[in-house]
Amino acid sequence: MIAIIDYDAGNIKSLQFALDKLKIESVLTKDLQTIREAKAIILPGVGAFKDAMDSLNKLGMTEVLREEAANGKPLLGICLGMQLFYETSYEDGEWQGIGLLKGSVNRIPDMVKVPHMGWNTLQKHKESPLFDKISDDSYVYFVHSYAIGGSYDSDTLVASSEYGTTIPAIVQKGNVTGMQFHPEKSGEVGLQLLKNYGELIS
Repeated sequence: MIAIIDYDAGNIKSLQFALDKLKIESVLTKDLQTIREAKAIILPGVGAFKDAMDSLNKLGMTEVLREEAANGKPLLGICLGMQLFYETSYEDGEWQGIGLLKGSVNRIPDMVKVPHMGWNTLQKHKESPLFDKISDDSYVYFVHSYAIGGSYDSDTLVASSEYGTTIPAIVQKGNVTGMQFHPEKSGEVGLQLLKNYGELIS
């Protein structure tokens, strides 16, 4: 069972629908014990970084996520959920994240239209089981104005997209994985990525 964190900042319905279609068992939950007992955790997210962190802190989830990550449980962050895994965000101020990954969340350069919204290709940086049955330069769906940057650990970069700058699109460090795009809205490629993730953690 995968616990999908419900903290009122999620793209929940389409994600649950995608997992159901793949026959990957999941539960949407605010319950800390359910999160602790799950075999894996997905942190989805849309909206503002500060509001999301305030909600996680209020619900007591920030520490639980740190504990479960330290215990080796697989965690997947999607879109804002991935950004929350990092140390700091500079979205309308300076805010502390969960701190599972090194780096910061910064606004996409204004040389391109912001938000970065629509389909863009994935460029692989390293081989990963996540890419099983996925061809090079596959398209996935993005909606975001901020991206990972600063002194992030480039060894964690699995795939990127180009949009005014190099956008870290998939990152992975041990049991912690992030996808900046929305796999649940990325058609067959997104479903395959979620299927591969499900097989990776089973």
